[in-house]
Amino acid sequence: MKDLLGLMGKAKEMQAKFQAMQDEIATLEATGQAGGGLVSITLTGKFEMKALKIDPSLIKADEAEILEDLILAAHNDAKSKVEQVMQEKTKALTAGLPIPPGMKLPF
Repeated sequence: MKDLLGLMGKAKEMQAKFQAMQDEIATLEATGQAGGGLVSITLTGKFEMKALKIDPSLIKADEAEILEDLILAAHNDAKSKVEQVMQEKTKALTAGLPIPPGMKLPF
């Protein structure tokens, strides 16, 4: 019975740590760039776009497709940065837990 109570206590502790981690990730911001910094996008930890900056030299009617590609590339760069930080924080939090490989947390 003692082991069960200890396990329950650990589960509550882990739940609180996951909640704290999720709150921290929600405040996270990452900026992705494309075109050597001509286009930059800032995303939050919830993948919401917070800022978009476009160098004025790119705003030409005949180069719209290039601009669209750069915006997508900057967005994807910022998204991968947010995902990387999330993975690092989750890995640090779950260190030592017997979690099957490939299982993504938080659920």
